Amino acid sequence: MKLKKVTAAALAALTVAGSLAGCGNSGGDTKPAAGDNQESGAGEVQSTQQSDAGSATGGESTKLTVSVWDNAVSPQFQAIADAFVAQNPGVEVELIDTQADEYNNKLTVMLAGGDSDPDVIMVKDAETQVTMKEKGQILSLDSFIAGDSLDLSIYDGAAEQLQLDGEQYTLPFRRDWYVLFYNKDLFDAAGVAYPSDDMTWDEFEALAEQMTSGEGSEKVYGSHNHTWMAFVSNWAVQDGANTLMSEDYGFLAPWYEQALRMQDNGIVQSYANLKTGNIHYSSVFEQQQCAMLPMGSWFIATLIQDKADGKIDFNWGVTKIPHPEGVEAGSTVGSVTPIAINAKTDVPDLAWEFVKFATSEAGAEILADNSVFPAVSSDTVIDKLASIEGFPEDGKTALEVKSLVLDRPLDAKMAAVRKVIEEEHDMIMIGEEDIETGIANMNERAAEAREE
Repeated sequence: MKLKKVTAAALAALTVAGSLAGCGNSGGDTKPAAGDNQESGAGEVQSTQQSDAGSATGGESTKLTVSVWDNAVSPQFQAIADAFVAQNPGVEVELIDTQADEYNNKLTVMLAGGDSDPDVIMVKDAETQVTMKEKGQILSLDSFIAGDSLDLSIYDGAAEQLQLDGEQYTLPFRRDWYVLFYNKDLFDAAGVAYPSDDMTWDEFEALAEQMTSGEGSEKVYGSHNHTWMAFVSNWAVQDGANTLMSEDYGFLAPWYEQALRMQDNGIVQSYANLKTGNIHYSSVFEQQQCAMLPMGSWFIATLIQDKADGKIDFNWGVTKIPHPEGVEAGSTVGSVTPIAINAKTDVPDLAWEFVKFATSEAGAEILADNSVFPAVSSDTVIDKLASIEGFPEDGKTALEVKSLVLDRPLDAKMAAVRKVIEEEHDMIMIGEEDIETGIANMNERAAEAREE
C-alpha cells in the first residue's frame, strides 16, 4: 500500500541527519545533519506531550527532557516522543529544540553546567560522543543493555562501531548509507541493462566506461565522483579491514589508481574542474551529465522532491553500492545518529526506556513512517520506505543493508587526522603529487596529528 504523499517536512527529515558529517564539508562526508540547510525559525522551542497509557513509571508523573535540533522540519523527533508517551502513563516528554547549526555549541554549554537536562541526548555528530565520554558527561549503557538482554546485532554492526574503550555509550537511532543512483532514461537510450545490485567496483568502472558518450557540452559521463575524499576512502574501508585512523594509508592506493584512471579516461569529470567550479553533484546528475552517481541515501529525498516539483523530468533508479571483490553485496559505508543519556540525569531508568524504545524495531517503524532511515531494519521498515511516493518501484534492494562500516572511526584525533588526509587527497587528485608521494605524506602528517 502506498503511503500518503510525502510532505515537505517529511522530505526534510529524509534529507536529514548528523554526520559523515554534513555534506557541506570537503572530506569523507556522507550526509547532512538533520534539518541542515532548512529554515527552522525555532530558537528554543519546547514541545510537551502527555498520555495516560503505558507503564514505564508505575503511574507516577515523570518528566523526561530530550535535546533535538530543527524539530519544526524534523517530524521524527516528535513522532517518537508521542509514541513513547502513549505507552507510558504519567510521562511527560519535553523536546529541547535548537537550530541545527547551533546545536553542538548549545549542547556543550548545557552539559558543561552539570545540569540534569537534557536527560536524553540526540547526538548530531557521532564523533562528539568521544569528548562527552572523556568529560564524564554521558552514561555507559552496558548495564542497561545487559539487564534487558538487548541484542546489538539488530544494528548491523553499527552499535559495536560506536563503542568507546569497549563500552557502549550510545545506540544508533538513524543511519544513512551510500547507494548507487542511475539515470534510467540514459540506460534505456543506450540499450544497456541497469546497474546490478551485486556489482564489484571493477564491474562498475567497466559499466561507466560503456555508458560514457558524446563530446564537449553534449558529453555524458558514465559516472560522477564528487570532490569529497569519501569517493576514494569510503570504498577503501568498505571491507571493514582498515580505517582512516590506520597508521599506514597504503590501502588507499588501488582506489586512487581507479579514481585517477576513470578521470584520465574521461569516464568521470576532472577533479580540478569540479573543485575550481564548485560544482555540486546534484546539478551534474539532475542535468543528466552522468549516467550513474554513488551518493548517500539522503539524495533520495532531493530527487523525489525535485521530480514532484517539475525540476527534473527523467526516470531515475537506485540500487546497492558496488562492493570490493570478496565483499558481500549490500555491504556499505555510512553514518549513524546516536542517542546518549546524560550522566547527570535524575531519571536514568526512564531515560534508558526512551533510548531503548527509540532505537528498537518499533521506533524504526515510526521513523520509516516519517520518511527517515532508521538504524534498525526489517521487512516492515523496508516496505514502508519503499512505499514513499516517488520512490522507484524497483529500488527496494537499495534499502537492504547487509553491513554498514562507519566512514570514519570515533576517535578524538580523527578531525585533525582527517584534515591532513584531505589536503593530501586534493594534491593527488589534481596531479600535484603522485599516489606514492601523497600516501607517504599522509602517513607522516597523520602520525604527527595523532601525537599533538
